[in-house]
Amino acid sequence: MRRRSVAAGALALASAPLASGLLGRPALAQGTGNRTELQFWHGLTQPLGGMLEQIAADFSESQDKFRINASFRGSYPDTMVAAIAAFRAGTAPHIVQMFEVGTGTMINAGRAIVPLHELASQTKVDLGTADYLAAIKGYYSLPDGRLMSLPFNSSTSIVFYNKDAFRKAGLDPAKFPATWPEVAEAMRKLKAAGFSSPMTTSWPTWLNIEQVSAIHNIPLATRANGFEGLDAELRIHNPLLVKHLGNLVEWQKEGLYRYGGRDSAADALFPSGECPIVMASSGLRARTVKEAKFEWGAAMLPYYPEVKGAPINSIIGGASLWVMQGGPRAQRSAAELQGIAEFFRYLGRQDIAAKWHQDTGYLPVSMGAYKATKESGFYEKNPGADVPVEQLLRGGGNTTENSRGIRLGGFPEIRNIIQEEMERALQGNQSADQALANAQTRGNQVLRNFERTNKG
Repeated sequence: MRRRSVAAGALALASAPLASGLLGRPALAQGTGNRTELQFWHGLTQPLGGMLEQIAADFSESQDKFRINASFRGSYPDTMVAAIAAFRAGTAPHIVQMFEVGTGTMINAGRAIVPLHELASQTKVDLGTADYLAAIKGYYSLPDGRLMSLPFNSSTSIVFYNKDAFRKAGLDPAKFPATWPEVAEAMRKLKAAGFSSPMTTSWPTWLNIEQVSAIHNIPLATRANGFEGLDAELRIHNPLLVKHLGNLVEWQKEGLYRYGGRDSAADALFPSGECPIVMASSGLRARTVKEAKFEWGAAMLPYYPEVKGAPINSIIGGASLWVMQGGPRAQRSAAELQGIAEFFRYLGRQDIAAKWHQDTGYLPVSMGAYKATKESGFYEKNPGADVPVEQLLRGGGNTTENSRGIRLGGFPEIRNIIQEEMERALQGNQSADQALANAQTRGNQVLRNFERTNKG
């Protein structure tokens, strides 16, 4: 039911009309005193949510015209549903944090949103996005390069591994295996050393379908993974992904791999010490620093050596910030748009972006923030903290149409479909080949439904 509600809500948002020229303002947008109050809904749990809310509070204290009220609204899918419902009711937040797979849906939301490039044009505020990393900026841009939302808590998938466990298993703690065959060998040594669950993967489809496709330069879908049109079709039923899912199934039978659940459910298995290897969002760094009682390291994602040209860059995850109209009859005032733009400029400041990167493990969104962090000696004091950036630059730093990102409408629903089929394979109810064939067929139906709703 939750999957259906997300999909239905997304389609409702995309097709919701917005009356032109009506300058209403929802109750939540009213100013208090001399300040304009702006509502910001996010989907980050603690400790990341608290860090984000502190940045919003710091901005509010830095000037006396605007106040950002940042509040947690549940998981990313929950935040999406809440924002859609609020828009229909005319009480949408000014800013909503939307996970990267919601980008295709949001871009097709029509006048329910204010595109970032329009915000910059209307307010004359330089948001500093020219310095943003290409792999990050491209994900949230139109084909002509115009940004639709503000990249913020961008992450990519990396490896976290328990160096103490590696020592116990006779493995080199200074070097994580580069290829999947080497990872399999390491898992068997960890198993022999007494670790019942050597490896897990968080965000199962992001790690095992989307990232595996990207770093091997294999298309996830036609039409440049959806960037070139709504008529894209999934291409996940291919030999590479069948092999990889088949390996996961076999490794689980051997007791080498543990399926930790959907989305970020497996995150907890690493800092607790249960799984000495996890492939997860680089944003797991903050939790690992806080909770892990062992020495750990970070490394780039492994690859299959037989694939020519691999590995290249991974794709980003995390979320961006979207500007929303208040509702079908509630456009934003000039003061509200100005406040949003000033807040976005604050977030992009080199010092703010660098600190967010250093504190959380999310990527530095700009080269300036990356260079400032490097020059400060942070990476020397925190080995592995630069792994996410180096992985994005792997292969020369130039993305291909297979590693730029994913722009598919209804992709949150497609992710859940893929997870369902993967789970059936991992439970022994179907083969890896059947799982991906089923996921491709079902996912393409979602794409066709989205295309019919949003075409023209």
